[in-house]
Amino acid sequence: MPFAMRDAVRIYWKLDGDDGAPPLVLLNSIGTDMALWDACLPALTRRFRVLRIDTRGHGASDAPEGDYDLPMLAADMVAAMDAAGIERAAVAGVSLGGMIAMQAALDHPARVAALALICTSATMDAGAWEQRIATVRRDGTAAIAELAMGRFLSPQFAAAHPAVAASLHRAIVAMADAGYAGAGAAIRDMDVIGRLPELTRPVLVVGGERDISTPFDGHGARIAAAIPGAEVAQLDCAHLAPIEAPAALAGVLVAFLAEDDAVAEAAETLFEAGLLNRRRVLGDAWVDTSLAGRTPFNTEFQAMITRIAWNEIWGRPGLDDATRRLLVVAITASLGRWEEFGLHVRAGLSRGGFTRDMLKEVLMQTAIYAGVPAANTGFAKAGRIIAELDAAQGEK
Repeated sequence: MPFAMRDAVRIYWKLDGDDGAPPLVLLNSIGTDMALWDACLPALTRRFRVLRIDTRGHGASDAPEGDYDLPMLAADMVAAMDAAGIERAAVAGVSLGGMIAMQAALDHPARVAALALICTSATMDAGAWEQRIATVRRDGTAAIAELAMGRFLSPQFAAAHPAVAASLHRAIVAMADAGYAGAGAAIRDMDVIGRLPELTRPVLVVGGERDISTPFDGHGARIAAAIPGAEVAQLDCAHLAPIEAPAALAGVLVAFLAEDDAVAEAAETLFEAGLLNRRRVLGDAWVDTSLAGRTPFNTEFQAMITRIAWNEIWGRPGLDDATRRLLVVAITASLGRWEEFGLHVRAGLSRGGFTRDMLKEVLMQTAIYAGVPAANTGFAKAGRIIAELDAAQGEK
């Protein structure tokens, strides 16, 4: 088994993936070990050389007595990187692992290329952690196992995956009391929030929408606000995202860490070009409202349709805007896509894209080729939009 030695303490590490791939360090939460990442590993090792580390006090690493602190644990990470022959790497950490990652980037900036901070915090309740540490040192990890499990997984996931929940519970009970208490002291005493603005490398903050241990609004959001340029992603999971949402987490990590600058620049150019067409056809007010309504769930979809539909199709020279507008009206009426139909009818009439007579002729043609019911509904919906536009015009 490969170990790094630091201050006579053995730190267990394991390296997976192609030796020529960019390196990625993965750090575990308190109460787990490197197996936390098992379900993510197949997706990550296709793109990265992955170094997993059992944090001091966890897994196969030694668990010395006494309080640990984040600078100590960050130095352990660097020692494992040295042992694995990795000079500089992106670092992704869950909970305690994210705290160690932040400390490592602050204390050893030359060793950290990027950070992915997952379901973590820069400020925890020191009093609550002091009580938990005292309980573990007095009664062992079994005394806090149920508390930890209630925060690790969402009730829905635990109920659907009882074997996973049972395995996590056994691991907490079996781990060294000194290791859990020592790592708990590092959480209790962490002091990184005031230094986060110093971080200049790329940072992704990942929150779990079901996470009650470090809810995003009070924890991840505070980290993201403190780090200039930090990106944010939210997943449908509780605290242990690598277990509850491994595919989604691996996806956001790959998208964030493996993004090619030239590809990203090209995508941004296409997006901006599409946005110009979208504003020309639909108007600034509608587009601004649509962009303001983006969420972590639909942002990529909005970017895709702007790059492809609005740039590639609406930007083609073969048809003028009026013809394309009327084609959209006819197609959406034929398919019964009434929300999109209404959008383009309203935009076309209010922005001079086509006349009411042109709209009428398109719906007449639709009745023949797509059916009277479709045209009937189209006339009714278009009529209501015309009435609203007339009323708004009369109020001016």
